[in-house]
Amino acid sequence: MIIVLKPEAPAETAERLIARIKDAGLQPLHMPGAERVVLGALGDERVLAELALDSDPAVESVKPILAPYKLVSRELQAHDTVVDIGGVSVGGDRLAVVAGPCAVESADQLHETAAAVKAAGATLLRAGAYKPRTSPYGFSGHGLEGLKILREVGDDLGLPIVTEVMDTADVAHVAEAADCLQIGARNMQNYALLRAVGAAGRPVLLKRGLSATIQEWLLAAEYLMAAGNSQVILCERGIRTFEPATRNTLDLNAVPYVKLKTHLPVVVDPSHGTGIRDLVPAMSLAGVAAGADGLMIEVHRDPAVALSDGAQSLYPAQFERLMAALAPVAAAVGRQL
Repeated sequence: MIIVLKPEAPAETAERLIARIKDAGLQPLHMPGAERVVLGALGDERVLAELALDSDPAVESVKPILAPYKLVSRELQAHDTVVDIGGVSVGGDRLAVVAGPCAVESADQLHETAAAVKAAGATLLRAGAYKPRTSPYGFSGHGLEGLKILREVGDDLGLPIVTEVMDTADVAHVAEAADCLQIGARNMQNYALLRAVGAAGRPVLLKRGLSATIQEWLLAAEYLMAAGNSQVILCERGIRTFEPATRNTLDLNAVPYVKLKTHLPVVVDPSHGTGIRDLVPAMSLAGVAAGADGLMIEVHRDPAVALSDGAQSLYPAQFERLMAALAPVAAAVGRQL
């Protein structure tokens, strides 16, 4: 529920109403603006109705938040959220580019790849220390040692790092090392993990589940925000459909649709969305044209010998050409690289 106070409402009104909302066992929100003070109340709608806040003389209007997701909804916040990852903004006028290998394989492999993506214009470094694999025999990452390498390379090159956390038991040490925690597609509806990551005090990049509807995706983001984290980024990475020609079907419809429904920034992952290296440049350009706030792209110094996702990883030279091609598309939709 959104409660708009009258312009002439006494200064203590907000505190008084927030106390009433809290006493009723609901979650209050305080959103002071230049012209109006807006409050929010989240919780059981029957309790909300009993409060009868619309009868308070200091209240101008009360309206329900109709979407099932509240905190992520544009009904609650009209302006776009800009997420800060180690000094790099995601959202706003500047396009964020997260690039790097699928996994940390060695210090040399990561440093060489990271240096190449930075030279080409990437602003954030991605790589996995913990890798969810369909096969139990696949390379599943170097764990703590991989995290250490990732942190050292990020610090050496001045690139904030984004990396996945898969287990609630790992949240604390991944949050200690990383600038942004990623929740992968397979864990989008792992609610214990969402709550733990939401409370970890780091920005979060939330990938859409393989078979998740947009509403399910936004409700997963609601878990993160309900745990106290306002710094959430959504990542469209393709969904599973009847079409087997590509690894997934990159749902670019979702980008403008989601931006209508939520104030959170949206990035596109064309590497997982297609699974085919040669398709990544075209879908990167399309993602930016569709209104994405950024891209997440896999790059490897030598994809032919990558321990995971080599088929969808760009060579450094391909990534450099893609970044050059992105500039005019970004400018056409009012963005800068």
